[in-house]
Amino acid sequence: MTLSISSTAFADHGEIPGRYTCQGMNVSPPLAWAGIPAKARSLVLIVDDPDAPDPAAPQRTWVHWLLYNLPVGSDGLPEAVHSLPAATLEGSNDWQRTGYGGPCPPIGRHRYFHKLYALDLVLPDLNRPTKAQLEHAMRGHILAEAQLVGTYQKTP
Repeated sequence: MTLSISSTAFADHGEIPGRYTCQGMNVSPPLAWAGIPAKARSLVLIVDDPDAPDPAAPQRTWVHWLLYNLPVGSDGLPEAVHSLPAATLEGSNDWQRTGYGGPCPPIGRHRYFHKLYALDLVLPDLNRPTKAQLEHAMRGHILAEAQLVGTYQKTP
């Protein structure tokens, strides 16, 4: 079985409902995963937008959510997650805080990548790492990865 990530809120490459964005409740969507490799010791979730600020001329990737050391025994996260699984740690998003920050594109339709990684170790406490710091710590330890892409464009 291959590592996979999905959501009951939107299909892969489908539109993310407004509820999960800055125009709605700005809560995290429900996520589910399966196919975790037997040798995996922890999971990492990175949610980012490579189309910032304008998909016609992207300049950077905006980080919306960073979670690491998710337990391999978990099978996902509920909608509007308030209590993370035991031992899960958070990184800093591009709003300079932890937690989920929903889609809020200034212009155009953006893509939001929900990337799940299975690692062969449990990472040390990285003290609210940035995406770059987390990816550096993961280097050489990724057993499998999966992604779910959603899109969103603000309504006037």
